[in-house]
Amino acid sequence: MTEIIYFAGGCFWGTQRFFDQFEGVLSTDTGYANGPTVNPTYEEVCNDSGHAETVKVEFDNSVITLDELIGYYFKIIDPVSVNKQGGDVGIQYRTGIYYTDEAQLPTIEKRMADLEKELGMKSAIEVKPLENFYKAEEYHQKYLVKNPQGYCHIPAIMFEIGKKK
Repeated sequence: MTEIIYFAGGCFWGTQRFFDQFEGVLSTDTGYANGPTVNPTYEEVCNDSGHAETVKVEFDNSVITLDELIGYYFKIIDPVSVNKQGGDVGIQYRTGIYYTDEAQLPTIEKRMADLEKELGMKSAIEVKPLENFYKAEEYHQKYLVKNPQGYCHIPAIMFEIGKKK
């Protein structure tokens, strides 16, 4: 069965590239989520519009589960950093898991509880229903594929851990 989940993990270029590598991920889109205005531009998002750079992940849960995807997500973020991942700083770089199906919430909450127990503290990851998502401009889609030398806070080795067959 196909499901959709949204991950904000700092700069969306690397987050998209990271999730694209996994068998069972059917499609990804970069975009802007949970902000106060309709259809923001990249420039508006970079000037504190309140949206998070987010990746929409459509996946086949008979091949890869939400639990597995969240586990992978935790590998590419600093879960206690507020509005900052790597060299990227600003509200648009906050971390978050945004869901559209309440049935996903128990899995998300369990993974978050396990993470916070391991950390010994509360994380900075938002867990919220998706309020809105606006697809980013075309040049942001698959950016690191088009621009392999582009900046990314995620170490390149992380793009090799789940190579699709």
